[in-house]
Amino acid sequence: MTSPHDGAPPRIVATDLDGTLLTSEGTVSARTRRALQSARAAGAEIVFVTARAPRGVRAIAEEAGVSGLAICSNGAVVYDLATDEIVESHPLDAVPARRVAATLAEALPGIGLAVETGRNVLTEAAYTRRHAQDLAAYREVVSVFEENEPIVKLLAMSSAHTADEMFTAVVAAIEGLAEVTHSGVEGLLEISAPGVTKAGTLDRLCSRRGVTAEEVVAFGDMPNDLAVLAYAGAGYAMANAHHLVLAATERRTLSNDEDGVAAVLERLYG
Repeated sequence: MTSPHDGAPPRIVATDLDGTLLTSEGTVSARTRRALQSARAAGAEIVFVTARAPRGVRAIAEEAGVSGLAICSNGAVVYDLATDEIVESHPLDAVPARRVAATLAEALPGIGLAVETGRNVLTEAAYTRRHAQDLAAYREVVSVFEENEPIVKLLAMSSAHTADEMFTAVVAAIEGLAEVTHSGVEGLLEISAPGVTKAGTLDRLCSRRGVTAEEVVAFGDMPNDLAVLAYAGAGYAMANAHHLVLAATERRTLSNDEDGVAAVLERLYG
């Protein structure tokens, strides 16, 4: 949990949001806010590492009292919370994206596609999923590949399959073309450019700060968090985590509704 060099507490707190830092109602508890502020006061940098697009992160950061950079869209975007600017982006190229879409359509007939552009969401007719707070960001198109917009994240939804079933059906065929994962929404896969993961982007951020992996404490609950939890010197699975995360992660904390992130931070920085 501490640096092997000086016994100091972690220099970076890397935390997922939904199912991890946030309660099931999508809020930051008072206890969690206090714990984050204690970590910041001790010199730690708080880095949100989330599947959410930038538009879904800034208000949470304000509620949590967190500033600086956030890693969004499963590592495809680095977002400056203070300036509302995307400072780094790693989109999926159109040619492999089309090949991935063809593979998905063959394996999962009737699948609906959408594209996160970094700011907005392009949706085909079969992609019917909507977030009420995000309605202004959606734009329905005939084909997500005809809009000449960056493919920050390709989204694939099915009403007939679970996310686990979808992942199993396509992961081998997509290997090498793209990164495929899921983050807790049933029937939804999230697809990024090859090599683009939460952990890879976090590693670059740490390297620029001269921070080693051993100086990172991380929290997560879903398969898209696995690489971050493995990367960090101390990676904690939430008690409510996906079974794959619980199986792969030695350290555990309380659930998101029991302030599991705060419970660890209080020990580290209290």
